[in-house]
Amino acid sequence: MSDIRKISEFKFEIPQSGSMNVPGVIYASEKMIHHIEKENVASQIKNVACLPGILKYSLAMPDVHWGYGMPIGGVAAMDLKNGVISPGAIGYDINCGVRVLKTDLTVGDLREKLGSLLKELFRNIPSGVGSKSKLKLSRSELKKVLERGSQYLVEKGFGTEDDISRTEEGGCLKGASADFVSERAIERGACQVGTLGAGNHFLEIQEVKEIFDGKLARKWGLFEGQITVMVHTGSRGFGYQVCDDYLKVMLKAVQKYGIKLSDRQLACAPVESPEGKRYSSAMSAAANYAWANRQAITHWIRESFENVFGKKWEDFDMSLLWDVAHNIGKIEEFEGRKIFIHRKGATRAFPAGHSELPSFYRETGQPVIVPGSMGTASYILVAGDNASETFYSTCHGAGREMSRRKAMRLESGESVVSRLESEGILVLSDKMRTVAEEAPAAYKDIDEVVEVCDESGLSRKVAKMVPIGVIKG
Repeated sequence: MSDIRKISEFKFEIPQSGSMNVPGVIYASEKMIHHIEKENVASQIKNVACLPGILKYSLAMPDVHWGYGMPIGGVAAMDLKNGVISPGAIGYDINCGVRVLKTDLTVGDLREKLGSLLKELFRNIPSGVGSKSKLKLSRSELKKVLERGSQYLVEKGFGTEDDISRTEEGGCLKGASADFVSERAIERGACQVGTLGAGNHFLEIQEVKEIFDGKLARKWGLFEGQITVMVHTGSRGFGYQVCDDYLKVMLKAVQKYGIKLSDRQLACAPVESPEGKRYSSAMSAAANYAWANRQAITHWIRESFENVFGKKWEDFDMSLLWDVAHNIGKIEEFEGRKIFIHRKGATRAFPAGHSELPSFYRETGQPVIVPGSMGTASYILVAGDNASETFYSTCHGAGREMSRRKAMRLESGESVVSRLESEGILVLSDKMRTVAEEAPAAYKDIDEVVEVCDESGLSRKVAKMVPIGVIKG
C-alpha cells in the first residue's frame, strides 16, 4: 500500500503525484482498504484526480469498488469554468436511485398477508431483463417524461404533489431536453417506464428493526416494528443508451479540447462546452426518466396494497419518506459558489439548514437512504458533522465485493431463496440466476459500510430496516 497512507481511523489519502491535480481520499476501515488495494481501485481514484478542474479531492466512499472509468462509490466536484463533465463519472445507469414508502402498518398486520402481497406486487410491477411497462406512452408523452420527470406522472394521476416535494430535485432536473437524446434511446425507453429491471435492482417489504435517533425518527414518522417499502431502480435501457451515445461524443471532445486522460473511459468535455451542455441535457432527461419510473412503480405498490388489504392506501398512510439519486451529475451550491458534482454510487446528504431542501427537511437535514444487498439490512441516515468534506455526499449501499460469475459458483439461486426463507425472508424472482448473482455474500458488510460513514462523520444512523419480502427481476 505504498501510495495509500492512513490519516485517521477511517480516512486514507492517496498523495498528489504525477499528473494528479488533487489528492485522493478514501473513507474505509482497515479491512476495506486491503480489499480496495487488491481490486486496484486506487488507480481509478488517481485517474479521476487527473481530470481538469477537479476540486479538493478525488473521493471514495466506504462501499467503493471497481467501475467503468470512475469507481462506483466515487465523488468528483468540478469548477464550472475550468472543470469537465464525464459520462464515465456518472455511470451507465443514470439516476439509479432508491425511495422509501412509510406506512402505519406493523409486522403483525402483515403476518397473514405477506405471501399474497408479494405475489400481487410481483404480478402488478413488471420486473426482469427486457420487462415492458403497462404504460403505453406516445412519443409526445415520453418527451414530457424526459423533460418533466415524475411531475408529469403525478399530473397523470400516478401519485400526489407530496410525492414530488419528497423527491430529490422535485423529481425533475431542469435543463433536460429530449432533443439531445438519440432515436435508439427513445426506442429503448418507450416501453420501460414503470419497470423494475434486473441485476441489483429490487423491491422490498421491510420492517424497521432498530431506531438510533428517536427524536429524529419521530419527526420523520419512523418507529420500530413499522412496515416500509423500498424501491431500487433507475433509468433502465434509456439511461444506458444515453451514456453509451455520449461516451463516443466525449472521445472526440477530448481531442478537440486537448484534454489529457489517464483513462479513456473518463472521456469528457468542459462543463460549459457545447458537448458538455448537450450531454448534461441528455443525462438530465435520463435522470427524469428514472424518477418517473420510480413514481409509476410507487403508484402500483399502493394499488397492490389496496388490493390485498381492501382499503385505500391513505388509510394506512403510505406516504413517501424520500427519493434519492445514486448516479447523477448536477450543479449544486457549495460554500457560496456553484460547482458541478459527479456522484457515482454515492448519495447526496444535505444537512439541516441547506437552502435547496424542502421546508419540512430544512430543520433536520434530508433522509439518506442506503439499501443493503438482498437479505441484509438497509439504513436511513442523515448528514453528519463532516458531510462538507465530501461535498455533502455519503455511501450508497453495501458495494459489490465479488463478481457475478464468482457469486454464481458459490451458491445456486434456489439455495439462496431456501436459506433466506428459513430466516423469515420471502423472495420472488423470474430468474434464479439473478438471485445467485445477487446473493448477500457477493457484497460488502452493509453494517460495516454504514459504521464507517457514522464514525467518520459523513452521515449518522437514524434507523435500520430488515427485509421480510423481496422481489428481484
